[in-house]
Amino acid sequence: MKSEPQTKQQLSPRIIISGGGTGGHIFPAISIANALKQLMPSAEILFVGALGRMEMERVPQAGYSIEGLPVRGFDRKNIFKNIRVVFDLLRSMIKARKIIRTFRPDVAIGVGGYASGPLLRAAAAKGIPTVLQEQNSYAGVTNKLLAKKAAVICVAYDEMERFFPASKLIKTGNPVRGDLLMMPSRAPEAYHYFGLSSEKPTLLIIGGSLGARTINHSVIAGLERFANSGVQVIWQTGKLYSVEARETSKQYHSESLVVTDFISRMDYAFSVADLVISRAGAGTISELCLLAKPVILVPSPNVAEDHQTKNAMALVNKEAALLIKDSEAREKLISTALQLIGQQEKLIQLSKNIKSLAEEDSAGRIAEQVMKLLKR
Repeated sequence: MKSEPQTKQQLSPRIIISGGGTGGHIFPAISIANALKQLMPSAEILFVGALGRMEMERVPQAGYSIEGLPVRGFDRKNIFKNIRVVFDLLRSMIKARKIIRTFRPDVAIGVGGYASGPLLRAAAAKGIPTVLQEQNSYAGVTNKLLAKKAAVICVAYDEMERFFPASKLIKTGNPVRGDLLMMPSRAPEAYHYFGLSSEKPTLLIIGGSLGARTINHSVIAGLERFANSGVQVIWQTGKLYSVEARETSKQYHSESLVVTDFISRMDYAFSVADLVISRAGAGTISELCLLAKPVILVPSPNVAEDHQTKNAMALVNKEAALLIKDSEAREKLISTALQLIGQQEKLIQLSKNIKSLAEEDSAGRIAEQVMKLLKR
């Protein structure tokens, strides 16, 4: 019996992945692309991002092509600046339509961020199936606007039918960087990398690529207590605060304090961490769940719809993390961290609870949803 001829999608499906702006959007997008290539090695994948944002550099480094749109977010403080923003949005919509017309994708995936709006609108207008990936527990404006025409909406939290049609929802979790999951906890080479001892408790403080002002200033105010605590600290300051952090920490001359603006080996950092202090971005939370790391979350107050607080509360309500408000961090953060890191039973319980919330192989599950659309 002759086999049926292979369809175009089976031979070489064409897929667009759109979004970006931050590492929290870019790393999941690349993970999804990698999962798609594993399932369909012949797939042609094109990224569409925002010009001038970090995806224009990171995506080519990962081996994928990318087109940039001149799109930006709205300025909530100065409405007059939005005249230019609206003009750039119109230009982006025109360019998005051109990309769709030229690349002719079979499926378009939006991971959030400025560029996903114009691109997925253009795709849906041409009848191309679209997939949304909503990372947060409180849906973003762009995804809520795009949901009506989406074929599938992949989410990381329960009760997302508050924002989206329940019939379209698939709970996949958020994709994370694969290298983080390959490194065992308390790896000797990780301690050696940072020049730390495996005999002492280690606190990891992270605040994103630019840094988190409140977290950094809380740490600066608590440096003397750290120096006298016997706790080792890896402090990722971000670019904006690295000079201030290094200058302030010099007076303590402590080998137990590692100060860096950027951590290139996050797999090593998480490996040695007994406790983490972090903002409450969806991507970071997903990583912490999979790695079963006890965490004190300090949600950023400077995000749309205060979604980081909502992300954090999803863990706090299940006793899987501690939350300290940004406004209270300078007063409470360091004392809470030093107290908690000495409570082994509490750390074990937090680790167990946060691990129970982990969603395994999220990128692969999203890729499978894309395959189902292609087969239709």
